[in-house]
Amino acid sequence: MGILWETGFWVFFFVTIVLAGGAAWMSGRAVARGWRPYWHAALWMLLLGAATRFIHFALFGGSLLSLHYYVVDTIVLIAIAGVAHRFTLTRLMTRQYRFAFEQTSPFGWRARSSR
Repeated sequence: MGILWETGFWVFFFVTIVLAGGAAWMSGRAVARGWRPYWHAALWMLLLGAATRFIHFALFGGSLLSLHYYVVDTIVLIAIAGVAHRFTLTRLMTRQYRFAFEQTSPFGWRARSSR
């Protein structure tokens, strides 16, 4: 048992990062493509965190009602969804409004300077 994982690193990596993290990435992307604010994705991650705890419990013998590991899983999922939301929003702003904005990084944009 560790601070971040209960049943082992590889179980945490596969279930929380790969499986649930993929769902978090797609959720953050979907929220951004709907032009909704980030906190919508964060609310969905609360439910996904509970589903992730259930998978840990049902398949790998983890505890179902552990508040500590639920919070850890949910924070990881919120972070992944946040990165996906910002990345997708940057792509949307700089591609759809190419005349007004230019991309400064994978996660940011700025107004184009008028010449």
